Amino acid sequence: MDVGRRFHGEVDGPYTWWSMRGKAFDNDSGWRIDYHLATPALAERVQAYHVARAAAYDQRWSDHAPVVVDYTY
Repeated sequence: MDVGRRFHGEVDGPYTWWSMRGKAFDNDSGWRIDYHLATPALAERVQAYHVARAAAYDQRWSDHAPVVVDYTY
C-alpha cells in the first residue's frame, strides 16, 4: 500500500520533489516520487506521515524531501 495516499487520501501532494526550473519549489508545483510502501497490516499502524520539506528554497539540501512515517508497535 502507498502509505502517503492511505494517510492523506486522494489529493494532490504532498510533494517530495521539485524541478530546479520555473520556481517549482516556491510555487509548490512538484511531484510525488518518494514513497513509503507497506503491507496492509503495517499500513494500519501508521500514526503520522510527514514530508520534511525545507522552509525556503535556499534552505534545501536536495531537490527531494525526506518522507517520514511513524508506526505504532
